[in-house]
Amino acid sequence: MDLKLFQEIAINKILKEVKEIIEENRKGTVVFQSPTGSGKTYTMSNVIQKLALDTEFSNEDFCFVWVSIGKGELHKQSYKSLTKYFNGAPSVYLLEQEFFGSRSYIGKNEVVVVNWDKINQKDSSSGECKNILMKDKETYNFPEILENTREQGRKIILIIDESHQSTTTDRATELRDEIIKPTITLEMSATPALNRYDKLVKVEPIEPISEGLIKKEIIINQDIDEISEDDLDSQELVMESAYQKRLELKKAYEDIGININPLVLVQLPNSDEGDIKREFVEKYLQNKGISTIDGNLAIWLSEEKQNTESPYIIPNDSNVDFLIFKQAIDTGWDCPRAQILVKFRETQSIVFEIQTVGRILRMPEAKHYPNELLNRGYVYSNIESINVKKEDYNPNILKILHSKRKNDEYPLLKLRSYYRQRLDYGDITNSLKFYPVLENVFCEYFELNSTEKGAFHKDSNIKKISSKILLKDLTDNDKIMLNEVIKSHLVDELKEVRSTETIDTNLSEDDKLLLVNKLIKDNLSGFAYKRSLSPVKESLYRFFREYLCTRELENEIVFVQSVILNNYEVFSNLVAKSTEAYKPIKNEELKVKAKNLINWDLEWEIPESRSYNPKTFEKVDTVKCITSPCYLEIERSNPEKAFIKYLEESDNVKWWWKNGDEHMRDNFGIQKPDTTTFQPDFIVMYNDNVLGIYDTKDTGFLEDDNKVKAEALQKYIKEENVNGKNLVGGIIIVDANKKLRINKKDIYNSFINNSNDWEYLE
Repeated sequence: MDLKLFQEIAINKILKEVKEIIEENRKGTVVFQSPTGSGKTYTMSNVIQKLALDTEFSNEDFCFVWVSIGKGELHKQSYKSLTKYFNGAPSVYLLEQEFFGSRSYIGKNEVVVVNWDKINQKDSSSGECKNILMKDKETYNFPEILENTREQGRKIILIIDESHQSTTTDRATELRDEIIKPTITLEMSATPALNRYDKLVKVEPIEPISEGLIKKEIIINQDIDEISEDDLDSQELVMESAYQKRLELKKAYEDIGININPLVLVQLPNSDEGDIKREFVEKYLQNKGISTIDGNLAIWLSEEKQNTESPYIIPNDSNVDFLIFKQAIDTGWDCPRAQILVKFRETQSIVFEIQTVGRILRMPEAKHYPNELLNRGYVYSNIESINVKKEDYNPNILKILHSKRKNDEYPLLKLRSYYRQRLDYGDITNSLKFYPVLENVFCEYFELNSTEKGAFHKDSNIKKISSKILLKDLTDNDKIMLNEVIKSHLVDELKEVRSTETIDTNLSEDDKLLLVNKLIKDNLSGFAYKRSLSPVKESLYRFFREYLCTRELENEIVFVQSVILNNYEVFSNLVAKSTEAYKPIKNEELKVKAKNLINWDLEWEIPESRSYNPKTFEKVDTVKCITSPCYLEIERSNPEKAFIKYLEESDNVKWWWKNGDEHMRDNFGIQKPDTTTFQPDFIVMYNDNVLGIYDTKDTGFLEDDNKVKAEALQKYIKEENVNGKNLVGGIIIVDANKKLRINKKDIYNSFINNSNDWEYLE
C-alpha cells in the first residue's frame, strides 16, 4: 500500500509531537483526527514502525499497546491489519493468545493488541473483572505484565483506536491511568472528544477525497421510485432497489475492465425485531439465488458468523454479494468493496449511526474512476428522515480496589441475615387477569355493554366503536426519503438529514407488527416490556374478536393492526389507562409472592474479601477496621465520619466493619415489616465479645423511614438475644453540639420530638 500525501504529512506531525513529549521527559497525549474511511489504522501503523525501527528513535525503549474499541471482535481485525502492514517488523501479538500463559512482560518494540471491551467487562454482582486476563491467577495477569514492563524501564505507548467511544468515560480513565499507565497516548478518531490532549494532528475531510481514497458522496434511496413493481411494501422496495443497484455497479466495473464485486451491507435492527427482519431478508435473497450455502451471502452477528473470514469477504473479487449484520461492524471494519448499505428503520429509534455509513466510504482501489457511478456510496432505507447518532460508550466502572478480612482477629459470627430475592420482573404476565381490566377500560370508552358480545351484537358494536375511531378506509402508507445526497466531507459532522423529497409506499406487515409493539411498549405505565408484550397484545386481539368478531376475517391480525395504527393516539391512551388500572391487581399478586420469598442466611459472616470502585471509594488509614486495606466511600456522611472516629479512639472496641449499600446477599440485612431489607451501616465487636449493630442517620431526615428501620433493628436484637446472641445496637446521630447520640428504644421517636430517648455515646 502506498501512502497518500496527507498521510505522510500526518505521520511526520505525529512523530514530531511524540519526540517533543519524550524530550521534555513527561507524559502526554496526541490526538490524530482523520475522517471516516481515510485509513487511520494504516497511517498509525506507519507511526509505530518509525518509532520502533527508525534510527532517530534507536536509543528509546518502547513497546506498544494497541486498544481496539468496539463491539464484536474488531481487535482481531486490527491485529490482522497490523500483521499485514508490519510484515514481521515489528512483532504484533493478540493479548489473549501470546500473554495468556507464561509471558511476564512486553518486549522492546513489541505491539500487543487488546480488546478494550473484554478487559472492561465486570461481574454485575461483585463488580470485579470478568476476563481472566485481568484476574489474579497462577500465571501473570495483564496488570502484572504491564507493571513488569514498566519496571524494566520500558515506555508504554498506548494507541486507542476509535477513541471517541470511550476516552471521556470514568472507566477509560481508570484503565488508562491506574492500570496501563502509558508514557504517551495516541488517540485516533474521526470525531474525537477534544477535551484533554496535548497536541492535535488533524486531517481535513477534503484531503482523502481529493486523493481518491474515499467516495465523493453518499446517495440515499437513489431512484427508488423507478422500481417497476407497484405492489412492493417499503422493506421489499428497499431490498429490490439495493439488489438492482448492485447489479448496475458490477456491470459498470466490468465495463472498465476491473474485477470488483460490489458488496451490499444489510443492517438489521439491534433489538429483538432484528430477528423478524433477518427472516425477511434471507427469504428475499434466497428467491434471488443468494444464500450462505451458495457462498454469496455472509452473516456477521455476535452469536453467528458465516462466510466472514478474509478469504471469503475482504478481497475485491470475493463471491460474497450481501452481508447481514447488526452492530458488530459499525466501527473500524475495513472492506473497501462495500458500496451499498441497506438500513432498516427501527421502531424504537430513528437514529442513524454515522459510523455505519463510513463502512461504504472507502474506494476499493484507493482511487476514483471515470464513471461517477462508481465514486459514490448508496444507502437504501425505509426512513423519512435521519437523526444522526454519534457513538457513545459508557460502561460501568470496574471495582479494582481489593480488601480482605483479617481472619486472625475475626471469630465466626453466625448471624441471621435477611435478603429478599427479586419478587418480580415488573411485568404483566397473565393475560387472563389483565384482559378484564382492559375490557372494562375499552368498554367504558366505546360505550359498550360487556355482556353484549358475539355475532348477535356485532353490528351494534361496530356502530358504537366506529363513532369513536376509524374502522373503514384504513391506510397503510409508509413515507420514505428519495434521492438525498450527503457529501462525503460532511459525513462526520452530520447531525440530521431531512428529506427534501419523499415517496409513499406500503407499510410492510413486519413493520405493522413492530409499530403495534412500540405502541404497547410506550404505554405500559412502568411495566417491563418484554414479558408484558404478549399478554397485552393477546388482550387487544381478544377484545376485537369478542366485540367485532374479527376471527371471521381471513387476515384478522393485519386488520386489527391497521385499526390500531390508524387510530394510534386513541389506542395509546386506552392501553396506558388499562396498564395503569392493572397496578392494584399486580400489587396484590406481589404481596402473595412476598410471603413465599423470605430468604434468611442463618450463618452469615462478613465476606472474606470485597472489591471497591476507585471512583466512589478511597483507602482510609484505620487501626480497628476488620478489613485490610480499609476502603470507605469518598462521600461519607458526617454521622459516619464521627462514628468511625469514635470507634477508632474507643478503648472498648476490638474491631468494626462497614456494611455495603448494594442490595446483595454478601451484605448484612434485617427484615422490615413490609418484607424488604434494611442494611445497617456498622457491625462492631467489643472487647467483651458483645456485638453491636448500628445505623447512622442525619437528624430530622426521612424520619418515617428511620422509625421503621430503628424498630426493626430493636426487634431483631431482642429475637437474637433470646436465641443466645449477645447483641446491642441502635440508631446513631450527631446532635447540634457535635456529640454522638444513640436511640435504643423499642418504639422510635425522632431526636427533634423526644431527645430524652437519645443517650450520649460515651
